[in-house]
Amino acid sequence: MPAIATTNPATGETVKTFTAATESQIDAAIARAAARFTDYRHTDFAQRARWTHAAADLLEAEADDVAAMMTLEMGKTLTSAKAEALKCVKGFRYYANHSAALLADEPADASTVNASRAYARYQPLGVVLAVMPWNFPLWQAVRFAAPALMAGNVGLLKHASNVPQTALYLSELLSRAGFPDGCFQTLLIGSGAVERVLRDPRVAAATLTGSEPAGRSVAAIAGDEVKHTVLELGGSDPFIVMPSADLDAAVRTAVTARVQNNGQSCIAAKRFIVHADIYDDFVTKFTEQMSALRVGDPTDPDTDIGPLATEQGRDEVEQQVDNAAAAGAVIRCGGKRLDRPGWFYPPTVVTDITRDMALFTEEVFGPVASVYRAADIDEAIEIANATPFGLGSNAWTRDDAEISRFADEIEAGQVFINGMTVSYPELPFGGIKRSGYGRELSGHGIREFCNLKTVWVA
Repeated sequence: MPAIATTNPATGETVKTFTAATESQIDAAIARAAARFTDYRHTDFAQRARWTHAAADLLEAEADDVAAMMTLEMGKTLTSAKAEALKCVKGFRYYANHSAALLADEPADASTVNASRAYARYQPLGVVLAVMPWNFPLWQAVRFAAPALMAGNVGLLKHASNVPQTALYLSELLSRAGFPDGCFQTLLIGSGAVERVLRDPRVAAATLTGSEPAGRSVAAIAGDEVKHTVLELGGSDPFIVMPSADLDAAVRTAVTARVQNNGQSCIAAKRFIVHADIYDDFVTKFTEQMSALRVGDPTDPDTDIGPLATEQGRDEVEQQVDNAAAAGAVIRCGGKRLDRPGWFYPPTVVTDITRDMALFTEEVFGPVASVYRAADIDEAIEIANATPFGLGSNAWTRDDAEISRFADEIEAGQVFINGMTVSYPELPFGGIKRSGYGRELSGHGIREFCNLKTVWVA
């Protein structure tokens, strides 16, 4: 498959290919960004907000076409693609409306530090490199671009090589919205060129959403260059169900939480940990509902699950399930690739997983659910934390004491009680352990790429 190309996951057909940027083109883009930052940083919040609102308005008007483009490039259903486009509209507007307040000077008690005035001020860092994945091809990039630009930074986007049209659309959108040339540029480059960009002294920082190996690589380079990074990596999120929960609501949500985005979401629930008292009922209902989902053409409004985004991704999911089955795990439904063109894999439920199986600790990036039996809340929490990841988590209970324990003891960046993990512009988003560090979204996200400057006046 060409290195940078749009390949339809529903058919395997390569639709359009792109030429990677040359070294001189990369250098020219960095130079434009650095030159633009010198004046863009001095624009005021009101002007940046006008441009950001304009981007939101354009995207809202073009949402249907943008959704079709995302479905073509990575296989998500049209319904979910349209929802993603509109979520980006919301993200743009949130930062347009709130950035001035989120980055306002923070006064200190001047008298205690022998000053007439003392405060902390947030100022932009400069050129920020964003290395983004294909699974939410527009939202992942917008949740970086909107706060970064509103803070006064400028951006360079290295997107996944299988979503080049979406990547180019975002930079063109921002240009049409009025952002000056060089504020946000898409670099059509392979992963091998990332180090060159990140080591350039004109690039101040980087953010990456993607795999753990990619995160390790970027973090190592940035560490060597002493540059700030934010990493959002994998997740193997637990979904705990206790006896007091509304079981039917928990099952319905569990299905959605597992197969959202065709099962390709870092914050999708992946490990379902169910109290022994309700385990059998949960497995029966969960398997029935997973089996009933319709897999097919992602452009068909009746389709629940489209193809996986890449052939390699489909093959890896298949191998993970096959290995678990060979080691004694029980496949309750699914478990075999579909005999049709494209990279389809059915909703799959796996039980009887033991700790010596790789599936116990691995993240599965597809519509595969692992179900575990827990004797009590102590074991449920222990299983939930028995993973190198710590991104999101879910727990279902109507017991206040259990809610308190889950909120306190689950090792994750986010805990959602009686609901599905979702990212909101208003809430910080990120993980711990091997799920990365730093935060996106909310006030915490916009401040990640700012210099927090102390100002003291005698």
